[in-house]
This record gives sequence, structure tokens and C-alpha cells, in this order.
Amino acid sequence: MARIAGVNIPTQKRVVIALQYIHGIGPKFAHDICERVGLPAERRVSELTDAEVLQIREAIDRDYMVEGDLRREVAMNIKRLMDLGCYRGLRHRRGLPVHGQRTHTNARTRKGPAKAIAGKKQATKK
Repeated sequence: MARIAGVNIPTQKRVVIALQYIHGIGPKFAHDICERVGLPAERRVSELTDAEVLQIREAIDRDYMVEGDLRREVAMNIKRLMDLGCYRGLRHRRGLPVHGQRTHTNARTRKGPAKAIAGKKQATKK
């Protein structure tokens, strides 16, 4: 099992797909990395040599911010907005949608499960 950027990537998948298991690498960056290293698109992770894995690891370390560093930077950006007290920071602080979505209905992912309203009538049984 190849370990790149602190992540065990699956061995039976193609390299382009397996690299996307690393936080911060999507389809475009995965293709770019494979082109830089010179790997064909149909190559599987189990077929990689140690030298190729090392080249992939060095390319990622040199050119991309991934995993812990990326998560830390995103968290710091959100914390900065919250400390500033700007509108986006307030929305983060209250756990509401940040980018202008409606909240009268929907937004359950950000707001959590619906809370029961006191005094609302129950359906009567006959």
C-alpha cells in the first residue's frame, strides 16, 4: 500500500483516482501530477515502482498544499473572519449558511435537525 502525504492510497485503483483520496487533490491536480511524473493514465497504484511513488510524493510536497496544512489554513481563514466580526464570520459563528442561501426552509445541514415548536397542535386520532 502506497503512503503519500500521510494517506494510504488504495492499491487496486488507477493512480489518477487514488491520488484524489488525498485532501486537496482533485481530478485536475491528479492529472497534472501524473503528467509531470510521466505516468500513463491507465497505470494502477499496485504497478508503481518505489521510484515513481517517490517522484509523486516529491511533486506533491513541492507544488501543492494538502492534508494537514490545507485544513489548518482553511480553519485559520474561517477563524480570521469570525474574529473580524464581518458578516461571513457571524454566519460561521452562528452555524448558518454563509453564501446567501435561504434559511426559511432548508439549510438543515448547517442548522442541524429541526427543533419542535412549543404549542404546535398535534394531529388528532379518531
